[in-house]
Amino acid sequence: MVQELTEDNLSQLIADNNTVVVQYSASWCGNCRIMKPKFKKLATENDATAFIIVDAEKYPESRKMATVDNLPTFATFKDGTFVNQVQTNKFDVLKELVDEVTSN
Repeated sequence: MVQELTEDNLSQLIADNNTVVVQYSASWCGNCRIMKPKFKKLATENDATAFIIVDAEKYPESRKMATVDNLPTFATFKDGTFVNQVQTNKFDVLKELVDEVTSN
């Protein structure tokens, strides 16, 4: 399941879930829009993982949970701790990041 933040509470969602994958995006970002359906597809394949979309411009505290200096940025968290991140518009790179955190 994919959840889009409606408030700046990513830290709480990371604390509430064992494994979290985040897509940092913005409404003006074309590559973010291209990656969103691919992100949602991965969410359907990983039921035990929380997939969260964060508008990096609206939610600065949530943005600080990873180093977001380009969009889209994808970040993974396990047991409340930051694991890894990539800035990509390639599905294979995103899938590799997700597999890394969900296979352990």
